Amino acid sequence: MAATQVQSFADIEAEFNRYISDIVYCSLITVDRKGRPRARVLLPVWEVVDGRPVGWLAAFSTPVKMAHIKNNPHVTCSYWNPRQNCVFLDCEAEWVEDQEVKRQAWELYREGSPAGVGYDPRRYWPEGPTDAGYELLRMDPFRVQVVRGRDLQSKIWQP
Repeated sequence: MAATQVQSFADIEAEFNRYISDIVYCSLITVDRKGRPRARVLLPVWEVVDGRPVGWLAAFSTPVKMAHIKNNPHVTCSYWNPRQNCVFLDCEAEWVEDQEVKRQAWELYREGSPAGVGYDPRRYWPEGPTDAGYELLRMDPFRVQVVRGRDLQSKIWQP
């Protein structure tokens, strides 16, 4: 079935939030210097800023993740459940140093964004958002696709 292109992220936002709230964890794919993909399962939170989705990933900055994103800032987040509902986000990613932004993302994790997605980050970073081990990755999608499993209807948003 052909994909439908939508003009506004708002056209798919409800499905996006419903699927991510149901699935919660995604596979985050980065690319190494030799062009080889690497996947890992992680839990980003999402918000809409100026009509566009923005993803936040609280993470430990492992040497592999740091090197991959430094070399190639393009990442893909892939959500899937057994009912075949999917969300794919192709993004540009960058590490965030700004303490106020890190604090805001911390609160999104605590509140759950979208609803049902998140956790108390103090489990991993006991000193709070200023913990030296707490790193934050910002992901700005340049393509978002939602796929409804029962009929494989696909909708794509691109800014």
